[in-house]
Amino acid sequence: MHNKDNTDDIEASLLQALAMQEAEAAAEYSAYAGFPKPEGEKTASREDVIEALKTVSDPEIMINIYDMGLIYKLEIKDNGDVYIEMTLTAPGCPVAGILPQQTADAAALVEGTGKVEVKVVWEPAWTLDRLSDEARAVLDVF
Repeated sequence: MHNKDNTDDIEASLLQALAMQEAEAAAEYSAYAGFPKPEGEKTASREDVIEALKTVSDPEIMINIYDMGLIYKLEIKDNGDVYIEMTLTAPGCPVAGILPQQTADAAALVEGTGKVEVKVVWEPAWTLDRLSDEARAVLDVF
């Protein structure tokens, strides 16, 4: 005979372990794109890379990743290499496997960029406070 409370506790423990495992796997995820920038080519501007990032949208919400506030860090080195830290709305996000690669690919298409690395980070956790004014208007969040 099984005790319902015990079964509930076991189920809760298993779900918690799965969530932690999923978050750990996502926390270590990086995506890469691009090639070394040719010698003498002008290095891309921050604004041009941001415009490229705005072409990548969360397919569930249809707001670009930049206005969603998913981009935490954007560094462009003198050699054109780009380093981006981004987050997702939640560790179990269904697009966790594709959105970082789409981000890297979009940045790599900008003239004057070299190798691109996009690292998924979870600190600080994403909140609605990170939405741009444009995203707030679309979502009707004020």
